[in-house]
Amino acid sequence: MICVETRHMRAALSAQVNKSDRNDARGIAHMMRVGLYRPVHVKTLASQKRRMLLTSRQLLQAKACDIENDLRGTLRNFGLKVGIVGAVKFEERIRELVADHSDLAMIVEPLLTARRVLCEQFGVIHRLLLSVVRNDQVCRRLMTMPGVGPVVALTFRSTVDVPARFTNSKTVGAIFGLTPRRHQSGEIDRMGSISKCGDAMMRTVLFEAAQAMLTRTIKWSWLKAWGMKIARYRGMKRAIVAVARRMAVVMHRMWTDGTDFRWKREEASVA
Repeated sequence: MICVETRHMRAALSAQVNKSDRNDARGIAHMMRVGLYRPVHVKTLASQKRRMLLTSRQLLQAKACDIENDLRGTLRNFGLKVGIVGAVKFEERIRELVADHSDLAMIVEPLLTARRVLCEQFGVIHRLLLSVVRNDQVCRRLMTMPGVGPVVALTFRSTVDVPARFTNSKTVGAIFGLTPRRHQSGEIDRMGSISKCGDAMMRTVLFEAAQAMLTRTIKWSWLKAWGMKIARYRGMKRAIVAVARRMAVVMHRMWTDGTDFRWKREEASVA
């Protein structure tokens, strides 16, 4: 069985004048016959379970954040500003603001209860994620790279699934949409922004990991030196994107070779 990319197939079938089920079936059969299709990798069952764990964690986190933002916005209409407060003291701060407004307190209480439950279940999912990463050798090896934590490692593990399906590690950055677009026609040759194709979650966590490496990691490495050199001439945002793409390439090579991250350039070149 071969699964094809739907966007590519749809773009090819859009050239038909009359769209019908019969014409679509004939067009798909013709493209499969001549080989004008892009096969899609079907992930393994274990990878799909890891992905479900990540998406469930992301969903609970997003819903709790939505409730917090809604409370901040609605209370501001009444002149009640929450201000800068941590996640632990958020509920206490909200109750403090609505203490003199009984009608607002009745509205706010169900939202605080829902947020509390979401945070508790988020903790359950997050602890489950940590236990999965703790017992996975590939994730532990990927976490030797600075900036890569359990979430980034497990996301990369579930997205790549089978590293052998990439013949070259450099193609991993393009699959994740971290390479620039190109428009070439005659004398025009223009490089645009990154393509942003592929897995959005993987691209997001790689960007966060690259940002953490460049701004928070204290220990110096050849990858951080390379990124800071780009930031000096091209700006921090472009440097973060470049480092994110480079991290994806290096992580795939680490997974393929079964090696840990090498902090010095000499160690990486010798290997």
